[in-house]
Amino acid sequence: LGSDEYSDIAILSIPQDAVIQIATLGESKKSEIGDTVFAVGSPLGKEYMGTVTKGILSGKERTITVESTTFSQMIEVLQTDAAINPGNSGGPLVNINGEVIGVTSMKLVQNEVEGMGFAIPIEIVNTLIDKLEQGEKIERPLIGIEMTDVSNTYYLYRQAIMIPEEVEKGIVVIKTQENSPAQKAGLQKGDIILSLNDTEIEDTAHFKYVLYKYEVGDTIKIKYMRNNKIHETELTLDKNAENN
Repeated sequence: LGSDEYSDIAILSIPQDAVIQIATLGESKKSEIGDTVFAVGSPLGKEYMGTVTKGILSGKERTITVESTTFSQMIEVLQTDAAINPGNSGGPLVNINGEVIGVTSMKLVQNEVEGMGFAIPIEIVNTLIDKLEQGEKIERPLIGIEMTDVSNTYYLYRQAIMIPEEVEKGIVVIKTQENSPAQKAGLQKGDIILSLNDTEIEDTAHFKYVLYKYEVGDTIKIKYMRNNKIHETELTLDKNAENN
């Protein structure tokens, strides 16, 4: 019926006569680290459908960066040591009462890492369900810029943008969209955005993560550097578009 790539959530429809039981949604915020949790899914495909693995809630309000072919994003997740394998994604993470507190999403696959799986908190899913069921696109706020990390030295060199050596965090404005909030607020090519509403910005993925906590129409404060001087400006967030 609808999907949202940024939050890794899709809403599916099935025939009513195929519904055996409806899951009860819980609240991940009420769960405590160390609580017993279960992941349900179909690791490796249909042959192992309905597999249940057990673990504990290892962490809450974690943020991880996910790289794709088109963008880099940072999302908030629950962490668990319950075994999660290919095919588990999209299945429920439930508490000991059988209440769904998250939707399993991914695991870290590295030689030195074991037992680190992640799930999207059910509270985030709940904010998307109604709109996605109706086929509506999730609108996220924008400021209207093309941007890159301060560490992307080769690309910045090609854009003829020089970054002061002491600046190690933040994002660089490459271009502003016509009549966008950023342009109206006076942001220009080469400006280094350092913070958003007093939250220091690490990189582009972190910038989106912080920005998407706000709603279209909200007014935010941005601190930026231009010509080695710190400036502040305010802008009102607009609707989503291709850039941010």
